[in-house]
Amino acid sequence: MQSDFFKDVFEVVRLVPYGKVTSYGAIAKYLGAAKSARLVGYAMNAAHGVLPLVPAHRVVNRMGMLTGKHHFGHPLEMQEQLEKEGIRVKDDCIEQFELHFWDPNLALNL
Repeated sequence: MQSDFFKDVFEVVRLVPYGKVTSYGAIAKYLGAAKSARLVGYAMNAAHGVLPLVPAHRVVNRMGMLTGKHHFGHPLEMQEQLEKEGIRVKDDCIEQFELHFWDPNLALNL
C-alpha cells in the first residue's frame, strides 16, 4: 500500500505534459513539502507498475540530469522514453532543460 504522499506525487506526475519534464524538488514544493525532494524520488522508484500509469521518466533532478535512470528496466530506458517525446538527452542530461521544464507551482496554481 502506498502512502498518501506517494499517491499525491503520482497525481502530480500524471499531469506533466507530453514532451515536458519536472523535477523532484518542484513536485515536493508544490505538495507543500519543499525539503522532501528525496521522498519524491522514492515515490518515483515505487511508481513502476502503478495504475493508472505514472510517467516517471518525466521527473529529473533540478539540473535536468536523469538521476533515476537506474530504476527503469535498463539504464537507457528513461532516455529512450524522453527522446520519443522529442526531448534530447546528452550525457544523461536534458538538452535545453529550461525549454522542457514544467513547473507544477506555476502551471497548477492559476
